[in-house]
Amino acid sequence: MSRMSTAEAVVESLIRHGITTVFGLPGVHNDPFFDALHRASDRIRMVHTRHEQGAAYMALGAALASGKPQAFVVVPGPGMLNAAAALLTAYSMDAPLLALFGQIPQAAIDRGFGHLHEIHDQLGVLRHFTKHAARIGHPSEAGERVAEAFFIACSGRRRPVALECAIDVWGQVGESEIPDPRPPATPPLDHDALANAAHILARAKKPLIVVGGGATDAGAEVAAVAETLEAPVVSYRRGRGIIPTSHRLALSFPEGHRVWPEADVVLAVGTRLFPYQTAWGLDENLSIVRIDIDPGEIERYRPPAVSVVADAAPALRAMLPLLPHAPRPRRDAELAPHRAWFAAELAKRAPQMAYLSAIRAALPEDGIFVEEVTQLGFAARLGFPVFGPRLHLSPGYQDNLGWGYGAALGAKIARPDRPVVCVIGDGGFLYQANELATAVRHGIAAVAVVLDDGAFGNVRRIQEERYGNRLIACDLSNPEFVAYAQSFGALGWRATTPEELESALREALARNKPALIHVPVGPMPDIWDLIIRPRVRGF
Repeated sequence: MSRMSTAEAVVESLIRHGITTVFGLPGVHNDPFFDALHRASDRIRMVHTRHEQGAAYMALGAALASGKPQAFVVVPGPGMLNAAAALLTAYSMDAPLLALFGQIPQAAIDRGFGHLHEIHDQLGVLRHFTKHAARIGHPSEAGERVAEAFFIACSGRRRPVALECAIDVWGQVGESEIPDPRPPATPPLDHDALANAAHILARAKKPLIVVGGGATDAGAEVAAVAETLEAPVVSYRRGRGIIPTSHRLALSFPEGHRVWPEADVVLAVGTRLFPYQTAWGLDENLSIVRIDIDPGEIERYRPPAVSVVADAAPALRAMLPLLPHAPRPRRDAELAPHRAWFAAELAKRAPQMAYLSAIRAALPEDGIFVEEVTQLGFAARLGFPVFGPRLHLSPGYQDNLGWGYGAALGAKIARPDRPVVCVIGDGGFLYQANELATAVRHGIAAVAVVLDDGAFGNVRRIQEERYGNRLIACDLSNPEFVAYAQSFGALGWRATTPEELESALREALARNKPALIHVPVGPMPDIWDLIIRPRVRGF
């Protein structure tokens, strides 16, 4: 036990839990906390942003790129609400964030006095999109509250958590204890369930594996099981790169749709399995084996043949010896027509694929690619080669416009050893374009590739095709993007062809400074027919 302020205890607890960077914006509600950060600045870094959404998205990007918990801090009320979209996205993507929020004076909370930034039931609001939300009421509680929050965030299904602290509690001094980090709680392996799963998979004639974000840290195990069973592995968005997309058994999402009708057993690892079950279809000839750390996820649509509630990597390691290891016939010839079909379909989207090929040529294999809600982002989810986990960051089912640039900055801070490129549309970029100031201020050398069609392009296409070309609220007026970036002190290029983009990106990565590449483009061919696939079996 040591005498310290609540703010000092929280900072010490963050450091004890491995937090090296706090993202955030200062404000009077959190002044003692920022002062404590300043006095610990030789052990923990403060990255201040230009908007609360930027702070939260940067923490999210850092968590996704590193696989480690991250923290951000903002003021209550409007500050909390500005960060809420990023917290909601983090919740949908199973990202372990600790969100720290200030509060009005403790005795006035929820009494409606009209204090600065007052919001009724802030904790109640936060509980809608966090795994856990609590209040620090005294210095003696601070260390335990932080330790509890990290434990909950990292146990089972990882998700964001939140703590709030009143303006008059941050500076209070008292006896505080700083607990050591607790190992995350994981469910014990159900060896009977694993044996049943192995038995079903062993009898499969055409097994198929589907992986999602919950299998991110189980790439070697997924590959071993896939090669033992000679089972293709389908991935989409957060699952891409768990095994390299160049692996002979790796299938894209549309290719997976084509083999779905013939599969007799599907092993689903760390995935909601949402479009597969609800859109592609199920029938009595398809058995599903699910491995997921969240028991609530496994039976959401239909009870599987076998459910294993477990972390993906240890479950697959335990199951592997139970599978028959006699060589199975390779399925290369069977998969070849599907690969040829998919290559031909991508060729019809030549503009998107040419730009993506240029990025792939310039970005090293270990580089981090952040995609946005834009035409290149949609195509990248299907056809951008990814060579390892945590190298393709995609915003999950929230799919919220504007997340990408902040996430890319956070990814670069968490992984300064790796190049980071964000592909973003002109619409999405202006959500966080002000964070160019943060990138320059803190020397964050991420590269934004801004595709500029002067519109919310996807919205515009829908209005053209489905609403008789009655266009409303879709066309945009933009800045001169290169001059805009340079006005902050960032590097800027314009590229009008894929070849120019590749050259500019190579130079930007070599310069290792905050950079923007402006790419004027026209309308691009629709990609959605490859994403929204029809039912192909059962019900």
